[in-house]
Amino acid sequence: MGVSEGSAIGNCLRTQILHSHPHPALVQDDGTASVIGSGAVGETRSTATLGAPASRRRWNRARIDPMELRAERVEEIVSRLRRMYPKAKCRLDFENPFELLVATILSAQSTDARVNLVTKDLFRRYPTAEAMAAADSRELEQAIHATGFFRNKARSLIGASQAIVEEHGGEVPRTMEELVALPGVGRKTANVVLANAFRKPVGIVVDTHVTRVAARLGLTAETDAVRIEQDLMRQIPKKEWTGFAHRMILHGRTLCIARRPKCGECLLNEVCPGAREPLE
Repeated sequence: MGVSEGSAIGNCLRTQILHSHPHPALVQDDGTASVIGSGAVGETRSTATLGAPASRRRWNRARIDPMELRAERVEEIVSRLRRMYPKAKCRLDFENPFELLVATILSAQSTDARVNLVTKDLFRRYPTAEAMAAADSRELEQAIHATGFFRNKARSLIGASQAIVEEHGGEVPRTMEELVALPGVGRKTANVVLANAFRKPVGIVVDTHVTRVAARLGLTAETDAVRIEQDLMRQIPKKEWTGFAHRMILHGRTLCIARRPKCGECLLNEVCPGAREPLE
């Protein structure tokens, strides 16, 4: 959600009675209203019957510590996302850290499906950082043309590969600091590689889907990706970081889409201050 839509969240804030609805259409493979203010989540206007099972909680106007309530609502969001997308995972095809790094760089302003089509041949032609570092830029541009922004991406791939060969012995580095020092690699790309290739999450992937969904859910009031990530890291348990990001991305692609979110079909409806219509 863009900054201009911020007021829409405020207009949609409401207190609801929360039940967990079994929604068969969402349980597949594939309420407290919170006012957006300064900080990760704004002041809470209503509360839950704490201690009750997540599936039977009621959100009402009883008074409670706002911080305790905030944790309850976040827990409910995490739980419902897990139920909605139990098999969410990285959609990019890869067999090693270098392949995931390349695929993630190519995924900017493209789709995972298109990237996967391109990388089938690309990984055969350039299977290692050494091979990519020695690539002819024009040939590489042609090979990745379908992903868009191919000139910039080719420069990033060759530059990152050369740095990996010269500074890391041909192996993709395993720390955030070393990864973001590579040409064309930002924090989002580094988070993807660390969490999915090395199983070492040090943060939460924030892309356009996570940015939009987190704002609508009232988990952040920030618009900068790094600050959004910091807000989410403070609220989401570390053990959930990787799965939470995958589920938020999938939710943004399937239901919480940019222009016309399908709020009436969404199991998060009652805990979402940005919901535009009730759960059907």
